[in-house]
Amino acid sequence: MNGKKAASLRCSPPEDDLYRQGYRFIAGLDEAGRGPLAGPVVAAAVILPKDHSLEGILDSKELSPVFRDEVFDKIRAQAVAVGFGVVDQWEIDRVNILRCTLKAMEIAVSHLNLPVEYLLIDGLHTINAPLPQLPVKHGDYISPLMGAASVIAKVIRDRIMDRFHELYPRYNFAKNRGYGTQEHRDVLKAYGFCSLHRKTFQGVRCRQDLLL
Repeated sequence: MNGKKAASLRCSPPEDDLYRQGYRFIAGLDEAGRGPLAGPVVAAAVILPKDHSLEGILDSKELSPVFRDEVFDKIRAQAVAVGFGVVDQWEIDRVNILRCTLKAMEIAVSHLNLPVEYLLIDGLHTINAPLPQLPVKHGDYISPLMGAASVIAKVIRDRIMDRFHELYPRYNFAKNRGYGTQEHRDVLKAYGFCSLHRKTFQGVRCRQDLLL
């Protein structure tokens, strides 16, 4: 954990102040999959009860795969509402990854089955939604709501990439999840990209003559 993230842990979760202001249905938002060379970007929106029992750092990057799955189940069991959104690699190539990330968050919010009152968004940007919202840098470290959204988005995306691995085992998506590991880049150099790859990302267009 770097110093800035460690410092953020000393901050109170922003939802605490919102609860004191009278808000009840506060959704935490986060994404998974901005950086990979292949596959979709996935975002999640999670509303937890004020008296939930989730503790500790919920940022998905800090959890082992096995523990992350356990936390995923705990979040689903306690959450008041969960929504997620998926934007595929073709749209990422047509537009750009930031806009697609925000769109995935907008879809996630639209899939919540409750009238959301406030949005807490991990990151630096707000989304196109007629709701009060606050972007929070490293929000998944200080907020159980954003941390829970991080876990939901990551697990859903990992499971999507597991299915893609069955279609394209050559790229070992079950292990690298589409990220640019050395093994993944070596396969790209040897065989070119497949339909799941983000063609506009650096490192993908290395063998354009071998479109699978």
